[in-house]
Amino acid sequence: MKGESLFLTRSALQAESGCEGMRGCRHVFSASKGSPPSTLKVKKKSVFICNQCEYEQSKWLGRCPSCGQYNTLEEVSVAPVLPGGAGAAKKSAKAGKSGARLLSEISVDSENFLRRKTGISELDRVLGGGMVAGSMMLLGGDPGIGKSTLLLQMCKQMANDGFTILYVSGEESAAQIKMRAERLGVDAKGCYLLAETDIYAIRDAVLDVKPALLLIDSIQTMRLSDLTSLPGSVTQVRECAAFFTTLAKDGLNMSCVLVGHVTKEGAFAGPRVLEHMVDTVLYFEGDDKNACRLIRAVKNRFGSTHEIGVFEMGERGLSGIEDPSAYMLAGRPVGAAGSVVTCSMEGTRPLLTEVQALTAYTNFGTPRRTANGTDHNRMVMLLAVLEKRAGFKLQNSDAYVNIAGGLRVDEPAADAAIVAALASCCKEKPIHAKIMVTGEVGLAGELRAVSRPEIRVAEAVRHGFSACVLPAANKKNIVAPEGFRILGASNIGEMLGAIL
Repeated sequence: MKGESLFLTRSALQAESGCEGMRGCRHVFSASKGSPPSTLKVKKKSVFICNQCEYEQSKWLGRCPSCGQYNTLEEVSVAPVLPGGAGAAKKSAKAGKSGARLLSEISVDSENFLRRKTGISELDRVLGGGMVAGSMMLLGGDPGIGKSTLLLQMCKQMANDGFTILYVSGEESAAQIKMRAERLGVDAKGCYLLAETDIYAIRDAVLDVKPALLLIDSIQTMRLSDLTSLPGSVTQVRECAAFFTTLAKDGLNMSCVLVGHVTKEGAFAGPRVLEHMVDTVLYFEGDDKNACRLIRAVKNRFGSTHEIGVFEMGERGLSGIEDPSAYMLAGRPVGAAGSVVTCSMEGTRPLLTEVQALTAYTNFGTPRRTANGTDHNRMVMLLAVLEKRAGFKLQNSDAYVNIAGGLRVDEPAADAAIVAALASCCKEKPIHAKIMVTGEVGLAGELRAVSRPEIRVAEAVRHGFSACVLPAANKKNIVAPEGFRILGASNIGEMLGAIL
């Protein structure tokens, strides 16, 4: 036969490879040489992962079949898993090396899991008393809202208390951070700066410095060199967060703060699993047009959720507001129609806020409905209840509702205040400035009970209010303080008759 044959018989193939049969043979042959290679060649493959819901697809699609979002599938290279992992796990189980222990046998070293005070009272309040050693915290917010400023202020306070801090920045150089620190008056001698994005370089710095607090600004800029995807992709964010979690919890007892970017909808950019991996999730709320900033806890494994901290942004950074109710009511117009005060519960904290409403006649067939600081759909529903149950004619009027002070109130207990403010503006009758209104409004116009009414009443008394309107179901269980009136109402008709 002239030339080398491209085909081998079954017997010749078995003889060449040393295999007893074709099934299970892992050798890959070269047609030009006719001999098996010495090593196994593994072919890499790629998949497309949605950056919103992590749905995996073998081919690119314009729209994710799982979440329905467009242009969210990103290509990620995946190395195939070679056999042997399951066998290794079986051998470990047979050898009795499992790490499982009885819950009753596990002891907690209280010294290693003490809360570390950040030195910022409002932040410690949100965290439940401070940061727990070995915990992971995720901090997010709009660009320029003050995330990096808060980190530097944490460095100042905790370093002065004797803690060693490592500040890792993937967005700014060390000189830029130093310039901002000088502007804020931060001189922390125990704070180390590192401008790096490679995970392994950060790990080496952590093992060298052994900090009590690690600050990562931001997680979307970090990259694991073992992955081929770009920084900020689903895989990179997930794996980098898992790397820092393991680093913080395995032996070092190091608290870690991850700064996360947010999308234009306000959610964290990247995979949703990022919020599940950390112990605490904090959102920075506010805008650059208002000095008030809020930090809201939506997840906290070591404290209560939906707790808030109130700050004011100034030239020297963020300063906590000890009495947020007085801050929110500052500058409130007295004797103006369409203004009423309500009390919302933000975690364990009562907060007095002003609800403003405005109605104006319109010549257009479709009136405008605008809500700022509260849910738009809820406001539209309350307008329908006010028109149907109380006889107000609003079908030819534009309606605007605003929560003064830049706070967002989504609690149903603010329904009664919104209805009262709208009715006050329609009738051009101001509500007494020292009356607080709270209660949930149902579709039948009834006032339903709210939670913790005694705390709301105590907050109103503390700020000099003389009366409050509560649902009738709440009035039964509350004893009015001396000089303070509690007006009970079972529906919006009774409520409006008492205050207008």
